[in-house]
Amino acid sequence: MADFVHLHNHSHYSLLDAIATPEQLVTAALNDGQPAVALTDHGVMFGCMEFFFAAKKRGIKPIIGCEVYLAKGSRTEKKPIKNGESKRDYFHLVLLAKNEQGYRNLCKLVSLGHTEGFYYKPRIDRELLAEYHDGLIALSACLAGPVNQPLLARDFETARANARWFKELFGDDWYIELQDHGLPEDNIVLEQAPKLARELGIELVATNDCHYIRPEHAVAHNVHLLIREVSSSNAGTFDVMQLRYRVPEFYFKTAAQMKELFAKFPRAIENTLAIAEKVVFDPTFSPKMPTFPIPPDSTAQSLDEYLEELTLRGLERRYGHVTPEIADRARFELDVIKRMGYSGYFLIVQDFIAGARQRGISVGPGRGSAAGSLVAYALGITNIDPLKHDLLFERFLNPDRISLPDIDVDFNDERRDEVIEYVRTKYGADAVAQIITFGTLSARQVIKDVGRVLGIPQATLNEITQNIPVVLGKVTKLSDALNLPELRWLRDTDDPKLQQLVEYALVLEGLARNASVHAAGVVIAPGPITDYVPLYQTPGSNPTTQYTMKELEAVGLLKMDFLGLTTLSIIDRTLEQIKENYGKTIDLDAIDYSDPAVYEMLSEGHTLAVFQFESEKMTEYLRQLRPRNLEELTAMNALYRPGPMDNIPEFIDRKFGRKPIEYLHPLMEHRLKNTYGIIVYQEQVMQLVQDLAGFTLAQAATLRRAMGKKDEKLMAQQRQAFIEGAMRTNGIEPHRAEEIFDLIQKFASYGFNKSHSAAYAYLAYQTAWLKRHYTAEFLAANMSAELGKLEKINALIEEARKFGITVLPPDINQSLETFRATSPTTIVFGLAAIKNVGLKAVQSIIEARKADGPFRSLYDFCRRVDTRLVNKSAIEALIASGAFDRLGGHRAQLVAALDQALEFAKSATVVAHGMDSLFGEDVLEPVEPQLPDVPPWSKDELLSREHEVLNFFLSGHPLDAHAPLARALATMQLGKTDSLRSGTTVRCCGLVTQLRTKLDRSERPIAFALLEDYTGVGELILWNSVYETAKDFLRKGALVVAVGKLELRDEAATPRIIVDELLPLESAYDRIKTLHLRLDAQSDPSILDRIVTLGQGATTTVAFIVTILHEGETHARYHIPRFPIRLDSSTIVQLQQLVGANNLTLSANEV
Repeated sequence: MADFVHLHNHSHYSLLDAIATPEQLVTAALNDGQPAVALTDHGVMFGCMEFFFAAKKRGIKPIIGCEVYLAKGSRTEKKPIKNGESKRDYFHLVLLAKNEQGYRNLCKLVSLGHTEGFYYKPRIDRELLAEYHDGLIALSACLAGPVNQPLLARDFETARANARWFKELFGDDWYIELQDHGLPEDNIVLEQAPKLARELGIELVATNDCHYIRPEHAVAHNVHLLIREVSSSNAGTFDVMQLRYRVPEFYFKTAAQMKELFAKFPRAIENTLAIAEKVVFDPTFSPKMPTFPIPPDSTAQSLDEYLEELTLRGLERRYGHVTPEIADRARFELDVIKRMGYSGYFLIVQDFIAGARQRGISVGPGRGSAAGSLVAYALGITNIDPLKHDLLFERFLNPDRISLPDIDVDFNDERRDEVIEYVRTKYGADAVAQIITFGTLSARQVIKDVGRVLGIPQATLNEITQNIPVVLGKVTKLSDALNLPELRWLRDTDDPKLQQLVEYALVLEGLARNASVHAAGVVIAPGPITDYVPLYQTPGSNPTTQYTMKELEAVGLLKMDFLGLTTLSIIDRTLEQIKENYGKTIDLDAIDYSDPAVYEMLSEGHTLAVFQFESEKMTEYLRQLRPRNLEELTAMNALYRPGPMDNIPEFIDRKFGRKPIEYLHPLMEHRLKNTYGIIVYQEQVMQLVQDLAGFTLAQAATLRRAMGKKDEKLMAQQRQAFIEGAMRTNGIEPHRAEEIFDLIQKFASYGFNKSHSAAYAYLAYQTAWLKRHYTAEFLAANMSAELGKLEKINALIEEARKFGITVLPPDINQSLETFRATSPTTIVFGLAAIKNVGLKAVQSIIEARKADGPFRSLYDFCRRVDTRLVNKSAIEALIASGAFDRLGGHRAQLVAALDQALEFAKSATVVAHGMDSLFGEDVLEPVEPQLPDVPPWSKDELLSREHEVLNFFLSGHPLDAHAPLARALATMQLGKTDSLRSGTTVRCCGLVTQLRTKLDRSERPIAFALLEDYTGVGELILWNSVYETAKDFLRKGALVVAVGKLELRDEAATPRIIVDELLPLESAYDRIKTLHLRLDAQSDPSILDRIVTLGQGATTTVAFIVTILHEGETHARYHIPRFPIRLDSSTIVQLQQLVGANNLTLSANEV
């Protein structure tokens, strides 16, 4: 065993500063035979529990610590730093937890550094150290420490005074650190610090300021440091070999190297072991449940009794008559919950859910495996009957395996924070916190970051990252991606820069890059959270735990997911409008869940905005399946994910008898008949094992878990147990039992949780029911939720048209804050959706309208609203949006009259006040001026201004004039990319809404443009060669055709096209090869003569196909291979006037 221990080590949780992982630190200590190792990240304890468990697993003593920032004065002082002054108004100080008291105090200090002392860094001060020093060992840290920093400044008195203060506070647990990285400053400290230590009777300790594991990682570490500094202006200007730390010595040195380095100070080496021996910290992390208060009106004497009381009351409310079957299931579940000690958990969850409902906050029907619990259903935690849907409690809580239950809850996303505040109030603000999460350097991110530091062109980086696959939401590891055919060129490159990129990226991949707040996680402690874990906070964030979900669960704290679900706020808005429009209060739990009209709508593919079922592929599958009950929706919800999705065609074929339903054993039919013989759910796996081999459901849950984890050793044991059980229970021969086990194992690997699927199918059906029966209200609620998402808004407006609903522009006399259905066939745009019109302005407008009725004119409007809230820019935006269209005058007149209208409002108010004082209320209204006589805006200008304030086109679209051409040429719609893949060549048509140019590295111009079509927006990238051919016509407002390679990044990201060819849309008519016309047999025969006339004198020809319809059916078809006609927008308009817009189609393909 080595006779040295590293006590000053940083991990990648010293964000963008160090690159060692906790696991690597432990491995390095193990490999060198060191008995212990410390973790001392800068100002945080992010990695402490990960480090603790990794070390315990490997038989190494973990020493939990932190290199804190110690303010030179008070932690509350936050003096601005003047030019020329050092930013460092703090010292570094290493603190190590000697025991459990020390760990708690370290948590307190680190937390207070964030919550009270944060100023550039999380700082503590001497006052806090004096209060929370028990159980801590203090080391004087690096060159920035309270002793070394004054020594380097030749301020020996301050160094002595500081050392003496710490000696008095920590006694024999205060050590002066010696470090030797080969820096000039180290020599000064090595000369002066030992003298000071001897003078004051302070022990020395030798450390290395470890930031990486191996010396060859020094440059990669340097690149890592530069990530936070790189920008578009300085990318590629760094010499990465010029180390910020100056020397490559900040690595995890061996004990032999440290002994050699500090040969003059053997006692400093020995003290590392002495310190490690002082540390006795081996906590047991038992569950730490907050105390739930039993209400005084209950007779229950314990949490177990109160849980039973609420459960029995809930069963009576849910079922009316509680049958023996219901009672037995409830008794079984209660026994398990009590035995595991989780009564308090269930009571806490039911309480905050009940608190949410009392406040009118919508709660989801359930998610995850909790929907399998009858107790949860009785308590109102879930809202789906587990008995009716054949859901299993054991999938949620396994009686044979004690682990904290996991109940995740969906709330209305707009009011989720109110529920968290309720919990804070109930259990104490200091006992509740949100949970931290870390953004990491995934393969894609690390290529981008390192590439920018090295100055590699963005186009090259894009080419690399787009070929790194994302599988099941996870970015493929770089080492694996480099072996893919698309990236072998990078693996085998001779380019020195690209070789550096790969080398450094492989070292840095997976490291933490930034801290953020988990989207849903909340932790509730029995008392102040800082008694158990440290808190993290910056001036712009709420407090979060410094440990992630995984570590919090490991230390036994109660963590829950409070998820915000937009669907619930959409449902709430829909129900509000229904009540307002029809005076009805809808109870969605009481609707007919077998309504044929709802299932018919889904079968016809009208799934837009239906929760979980609106993707293109899912819509197509529903058309094929033609679902008729909730069970089939549940199955589709479970099947529609990578892996099981391959079974959907088989599932559909079996339903309609196109393929046989077969079972390996007759006993399997009972569990699989509802899914046509296909294993869809994890619950089916458990039930099959129970039926066939006599397993209990608890044993079956263990088997399912082993199958999911692919634990080979455990699987071999389970296989044998299954084969023996199948023979013993049902006389199934071993070869058949093996066959069945293999089948079950195959499906268990991707079978889905039925409890979750059923709960979400239930919620999906509610949205489908609302869409079918209250379409306008439902679509209006969705539009309000999707503001700012052009693709969604356009799709919703198009969907409204399909249902015969008109979406009207904003109306100053009808619109409210959000989109509203004013009739079953009309939706009116919300005023708050208009740019430059804030919520306070909208509320002022609505109040004025309620007080004195509809506005009669622009002048009347300006006179009656508070123009301090509804200012000129807001009114201009309202005019441009069309909100005043019904008050007379066109938009150009209204804008021209606005200054006059505002002056009129001022003078009218002054005159009115004066007249009132003279004549009382019998005063004539002031006479409004006439609107100025100015020409109306052109169609293009009207649409452009409308788009500017609404973010999309409502009165029309610039593409309308060329709609048939755009439809013919486009091979993709910008808002519909589900079925497309990156790397394919696409053609799209649209309007350029934004354009910017810049110079590439060779000082040549390139361009970036946003292109908008009817469905959404895409980004065009034009490298120099393409830009040069397009620069004369490429401008904002241009209609263009773009051909290029498609790049799809994250699901929510705008599609990107690397353009190979760009041309004006008007000039693309020569790409049309075929003209299709449809004519009714009763049409005026002269139409064809007029069409022929249009082609007179034309020098170009197209294939001409005329289809004659009789009573809607094809009666005859005529084909003219070379029909002379000159196609342009004017010709198309004339053809549409002759035959109707819906009867004209262009095609870029030859017949």
